[in-house]
Amino acid sequence: MKITKIETFTVPPRWLFLRIETDAGIVGWGEPVLEGHAESCAAGVMALEDFLKGRNPLHIEDTWQAIYRTGCYRGGPVMMSVLSGIDMALWDIKGKHFGAPVHALMGGPVRDRVRSYCWIGGDRPANLIDGARDLQARGFNAAKMNICEELQIVDTMQKVDTIVRQLSDLREALGWGFDLAFDFHGRVHYPMAKILLKELEPLRPLFVEDAVASQQIDAMAELAAATSIPLTIGERLHSRHDFKRVFETRAARVINPDTAHVGGISEMVRIGAMAESYDVALAPHCPLCPIALAACLQVDAICWNAFIQEQSLGMHYNQGGDVLDYVAEGTFTLADGFLHIPQAPGLGIEIREDVVRDRARTGHAWRAPLWRHADGSVSEW
Repeated sequence: MKITKIETFTVPPRWLFLRIETDAGIVGWGEPVLEGHAESCAAGVMALEDFLKGRNPLHIEDTWQAIYRTGCYRGGPVMMSVLSGIDMALWDIKGKHFGAPVHALMGGPVRDRVRSYCWIGGDRPANLIDGARDLQARGFNAAKMNICEELQIVDTMQKVDTIVRQLSDLREALGWGFDLAFDFHGRVHYPMAKILLKELEPLRPLFVEDAVASQQIDAMAELAAATSIPLTIGERLHSRHDFKRVFETRAARVINPDTAHVGGISEMVRIGAMAESYDVALAPHCPLCPIALAACLQVDAICWNAFIQEQSLGMHYNQGGDVLDYVAEGTFTLADGFLHIPQAPGLGIEIREDVVRDRARTGHAWRAPLWRHADGSVSEW
């Protein structure tokens, strides 16, 4: 079997799909996207077209290593996102070739379902209580939210009080039977993160994500040692090598690498195994499309330390397209707060190719917003 055709599709709201076709008539789908950089990723995929055409799609590890190690330069968010989409698509092909889900080809599942959560509140958190109650009505028992808008490196206690009050009201309204994950989104710097973690500790969040920017691993390690809240890092790290210092410094008790950014299913499983050896939990990041979600669910099935799965259903970015628009009805099943692991061959999903091709005519040019502080300086988003 050989790869014969490669296509990319830029589709709303902010996604990039990859379709790899073989001479056996088997098609695999992947998501090689980095939010806000879909054009760069599409170009990165097509730059590998000559290399990929004619290759045996079943030789996934050799293809992965060849893309990663040749050409002198390696890693980084764009290149690893490109590799991620290719890896997903090749695993999709391999599963379909053998008539088995990906997890069956990687040792078999350790679970048949995984707890899941969605976003509430938007970029600048608002209507959190209504958003959480809506999720409850849809069968979820956990949610994640941004905890603040722009926050200076040292900001006012008035802002701290506003954040704590808003999240305390949410906890009071939802009670203790609904878990809350707080995302600092890298927009909180060390001086304010230290204060906020102490103030938010009584609310018992499931975890705090990106308490400081991912480059500040030493600072995160200090914060982790000073709080009982599990700190989480990973969406902006792009290979197992990036996670070494996280584990060695005990900067986080939970990691959330993104299957679409970290080298695909192959690298996610390796990172999950590394994390397990440090007794670190895995919560795959996925504010993306159904292809990335399906790839995450295959990882969740394999990695024992996976405990919860993000998904973007109804997310505030999903304007002009949502997760279920691009897949056959009944693809993802939620019951009692758990997503069932797809059991169909490959990634286990059926892509509505007609919808993909139609919406690719519209495409998108999504960009992260540019925020500024009151003094005019650029804010972390």
